[in-house]
Amino acid sequence: MAPQTRRRMAVPNFLIEREMDSEESSSSEDEAEEQELEAQDDEEEHEEERQEEEAVETKKREKKPITITLKKVCKVCKRSGHQAGFQGATYIDCPMKPCFLCKMPGHTTMSCPHRVATEHGVLPASTRNNRHSVDYVFKRQIRPNVPAIKPAFEIPDQVNCGVIRYHSRRVTCLEFHPTNNNILLSGDKKGQLGVWDFNKVSEKTVYGNVHTCILNNMRFSSVNNGTVYAASSDGTVSCTDIETGISESMMDLNPDGWHGPSSWRMLYGLDINSEKGLVLAGDNFGLLYMLDTRTRGQTGGSILIHKKGSKVVGLHCNPVQPELLLSCGNDHFARIWDIRKLEPGSSLCDLAHRRVVNSAYFSPQTGCKILTTAQDNRIRVWDSIFGSLESPSREIVHSHDFNRHLTAFRAEWDPKDPSESLVVIGRYISENYSGVALHPIDFIDISTGQLVAEVIDPNITTISPVNKLHPREDVLASGSSRSLFIWRPKDEPEFMQQKEERKIITCEKAEKNSRKKYESDGSDDEVFISNVKKLKGNGQKSKPELKQKGRKL
Repeated sequence: MAPQTRRRMAVPNFLIEREMDSEESSSSEDEAEEQELEAQDDEEEHEEERQEEEAVETKKREKKPITITLKKVCKVCKRSGHQAGFQGATYIDCPMKPCFLCKMPGHTTMSCPHRVATEHGVLPASTRNNRHSVDYVFKRQIRPNVPAIKPAFEIPDQVNCGVIRYHSRRVTCLEFHPTNNNILLSGDKKGQLGVWDFNKVSEKTVYGNVHTCILNNMRFSSVNNGTVYAASSDGTVSCTDIETGISESMMDLNPDGWHGPSSWRMLYGLDINSEKGLVLAGDNFGLLYMLDTRTRGQTGGSILIHKKGSKVVGLHCNPVQPELLLSCGNDHFARIWDIRKLEPGSSLCDLAHRRVVNSAYFSPQTGCKILTTAQDNRIRVWDSIFGSLESPSREIVHSHDFNRHLTAFRAEWDPKDPSESLVVIGRYISENYSGVALHPIDFIDISTGQLVAEVIDPNITTISPVNKLHPREDVLASGSSRSLFIWRPKDEPEFMQQKEERKIITCEKAEKNSRKKYESDGSDDEVFISNVKKLKGNGQKSKPELKQKGRKL
């Protein structure tokens, strides 16, 4: 019997991989459907949000329309019933604010009692009557040549000559030559130093390589009349020969350049102690530096003489006792120091003020009086440095408070006045002169507080914050914007003979680009030129006769 063979059954091949692919594809389709549903939900939510935003925007657009009324409101306080600002040539301030002149509430500048009681805003404070033996001894020993009867004041009240746009930026300081009567030095905001012979109006020189920033103060050397020292906001003290323009830096507080405003040092106050041969300079951190004029370098370290971080804006050595130093700063104090023992906090006396002190000077001949100018519209006078200095002998209300873009106002002594009572200072608030707003230059008698004279020129509509009286002649130099002017008495015989030869010239060296860049500093000068052209069109002559580039206008 043949062996039986077992029959093998054919097992079908199952494509497992294919079946897995089908399962995965089905799951991915489900996920895709879910994602599509989620996307649709998100789109619906975004659309709802969009609709809500559109509804909010439409509601905003549907606000009540702006109603424009012709009701006049004050530009200062935004209230109705009054107005503030210029009304023609007269400025009217807001009655809701303190008076701009005396800083007291309850009245406006036009109705200020300090303005209407006396002439144009000067009123003497009560004089203290606390004389003692020291005052009389001082008068006998130091003031023997002061006349008992006050001489008549000679006021330079008419423009004799001038240069329009002398500087490229506004004038910051002026100084007469110590021996040459017709040489005037000027500094500007750009750091330039100008040398002008005003007897030969066209002979002028401007040195632009002395400083790179504001030239704040300058003094002539006590041993060399051809050398001038200057302090600048670039942190340097320069020694310049005015004949050649060659300048040497005596000190540089920023040798590493600019590293931010917190570390940049600027120099403001400057004076010379001729007895010790020192140049004194004050910076914007309240420090005093002493430089030796022989070695042209710093001697000793810096000394804190004002509040840390405050500017020392003014320094002045006593003309009779050079060891006494008077300083002032924006910490609201003027201080008297003894140079022989200078230490922080060792001041002999602190003269308190209510606001920033712009300047402080000893009297030019005896050195016994003190004159300060502060931003609270006050000129303060101390009659004797040997008496009580707790409060000033006199406070004179005067308009010299300003905001920006001006050189600080400083009351300057008349160095020729033997009675030491005449000072000059520019005025900030304008006055209406025949419909024209002009800013006079005031001459004030500080012994009484009365206004001696106010000098104006109808063509000069700008403010004149920088003023300097000549030490030997009846001449006033004023810096207004970028221009310089020389004033003389109109009834002076020499002036009457030569006034036809005097002239005012215009500098046009500046390029168009620089004019556009410094348009704010030059716009005032354009007003002067336009006024002169109007006079020409009307067939009138201005006083003095105006000329430009040697030709009559």
